[in-house]
Amino acid sequence: MPVPPPNNPRKSSLSRSLLRLGLLFITCLFVFVVLINPFALRPSTYPLQVGDVATQDILAPRSINFPSQILTDQARKQAEDSVQPIYLDVDPGIARHQIELLRSSLYYISVIRYDIYSTPTQKLSDFSSLAYIELSQDVANQIISLNEIRWQDIQDETVNVLEQIMRNTIRDSQVKEYQRNVPTLINLSFPQEQASLINELVSPFIVPNSLYSEDQTQATRLQAGNSVEPIMRTFVAGESIVRRGQVITPIVNEALDQFGFAQPENKSNNTMAAIALVCVVGVFTALFFNRGILPMMDEFKSLAMIAFTFLLFLYGARLVIPNRVVIPYLFPIPAFGLTIASLFSVEIGLVFSLALSILTAYGLPNSLDLTLFYMLSSLCGILMLGRGRRIASFFWAGIAIGGAGSAIILAYRLPDTITDWIGIATLVGTSFLNGIASASLTLIFQFLFSQVLGVTTSLQLMEISRPDHPLLQFMLRNCPGTYQHSLQVANLAEQAAESIGADALLTRVGAIYHDAGKSTNPGFFIENQIPGKIDTHDDMDHVITAMTIIGHVTEGVRLAKKYRLPPRILDFIREHHGTQLTRYQFTRALEAVEKKNETVDPELFRYPGPRPQSQETALVMLADGCEAKARAELPKDDDELNTLVKKVIEYCQKEGQLDETRLTLMDLNAIVKSFVDTLKNTYHPRIRYPEMKSDTDEEKK
Repeated sequence: MPVPPPNNPRKSSLSRSLLRLGLLFITCLFVFVVLINPFALRPSTYPLQVGDVATQDILAPRSINFPSQILTDQARKQAEDSVQPIYLDVDPGIARHQIELLRSSLYYISVIRYDIYSTPTQKLSDFSSLAYIELSQDVANQIISLNEIRWQDIQDETVNVLEQIMRNTIRDSQVKEYQRNVPTLINLSFPQEQASLINELVSPFIVPNSLYSEDQTQATRLQAGNSVEPIMRTFVAGESIVRRGQVITPIVNEALDQFGFAQPENKSNNTMAAIALVCVVGVFTALFFNRGILPMMDEFKSLAMIAFTFLLFLYGARLVIPNRVVIPYLFPIPAFGLTIASLFSVEIGLVFSLALSILTAYGLPNSLDLTLFYMLSSLCGILMLGRGRRIASFFWAGIAIGGAGSAIILAYRLPDTITDWIGIATLVGTSFLNGIASASLTLIFQFLFSQVLGVTTSLQLMEISRPDHPLLQFMLRNCPGTYQHSLQVANLAEQAAESIGADALLTRVGAIYHDAGKSTNPGFFIENQIPGKIDTHDDMDHVITAMTIIGHVTEGVRLAKKYRLPPRILDFIREHHGTQLTRYQFTRALEAVEKKNETVDPELFRYPGPRPQSQETALVMLADGCEAKARAELPKDDDELNTLVKKVIEYCQKEGQLDETRLTLMDLNAIVKSFVDTLKNTYHPRIRYPEMKSDTDEEKK
């Protein structure tokens, strides 16, 4: 009966691609949400304005040194105010002009005095029309009553006093002072009443002769203000910007604005930037998926777990990292890459760590150094860990993370004069603590996720490959021939796995356990029988013989579950014969019914399968067949060995056993070469050593 045809590979590949793209799209949506809607425990902005009262302590998330516009403006205002008003030099023209005005006024008064046609009332009225002097009625009457000689003396004294005063430097702020000093300059020969009259006549004509220069004053003040250097304000990471209960002053609000706490965000710009970044990361991930070289990336459960873990780390980081000083360097971002690398492959861990590092630090004030901190520490840790086959590998991975992170901290903090040595030492110590925490979390996540996904980790494989494992001890005691056969198959398959880039450790361990079911009935299988007394069971019913042989698969699964082997090892037990026939028993059954014209149901002689689903299980099938055939036929030279190996592989191909394994023709050629080289070294001829005669034999002669 022919083997059922495999599923349409093109249709299957299309469905896998659609599932991957759908999951990638959903993940990108969640990433976009967390980038544009930050929900950090310590918010990035506070609804505070000048005059409000702070409801909590607000600390500086990072060290910063910025020019304070408010303090600078205050200092410039003080410098400008300190500049005294600038006055022009004394202008003699002003004094001459005032003296001339005074003489004109005195002449006008004299004309009124000598007007014989005016009545006293009319004269008083004429006095009121003076332009620069306001004379009271008593003063006007006093002037009218003076005789000619005294009036002339008063006129002369008035002009003389004004001339003396105007020879001084008089500014607008000094006019009142010089007006008060007029009586001291009047000749003492004048009576008090006439002296007062002179004072009344002189005072209105005292004006500034050194004028205030608005242009020069403003220019000097502007120069003084511009000469003030910007005043810098410094905040060290963790320093208090404002305390709870403190009123928000303009200078406090300026500091909040410098840290972005009070600055309103431009939602549209932030949204466009987030879309651009998510699209780039999404396309990068899709291109990585499209390479199609990683079989585990086709498993939706694995992809979903990677996406879930990715979002878990991203959301956790965006929750606790923003506006913190030390926590960003403590959050174990590298644990994600280490977990993925140990569960799947180093390549997957590197790619997704790169994306997580970029997205985690996006939009943070010190995003550049944080991105490099997360990226390089994760990459160094992953490369140091490899597949994580030893507990010590996790320790050294943690040290690598701490070392790489410390190097980034030193590279960016040493040139920064704000961060002191205590701060740098704190961050370096935090980096190493991050490494140890990441390695520890990786061990926990690796165990939990391996149970959920059914993925076998390198640590589990190393543990169950130890010779003292109970099931291996059971095999060694009950079926030593099968145990040795399994070791030979493991050597063959492991070398071939390395040549095609498959998981060599998984292949070796799976090969060791592939025939574990024979240990419950060891004598039935030829490798456990005594040489020269081989029982081919030809005297038994061929169907019963075939069912007994096929039963070692189900017995192997039962034992594997009993001894709690990982699910991946069970695949090797189920798939190492695929859906092939027990050819020896089937051929004997056909020979037995040939003359009876009866038919034989081939399904009674067929292994339950399934066919190999991975490169690793296919390698064990091919290695099992080649090792058994080489042991039976004992090829004499390389050509016979090469032909033997090719026949086994061609038969499996013809039976369709390799259709679901992703093995290419190039892989099969590499497998043939690896098998031939390994078998050639295994079955190389040996010479027979001659016996050496002892001294006692010589003495007997």
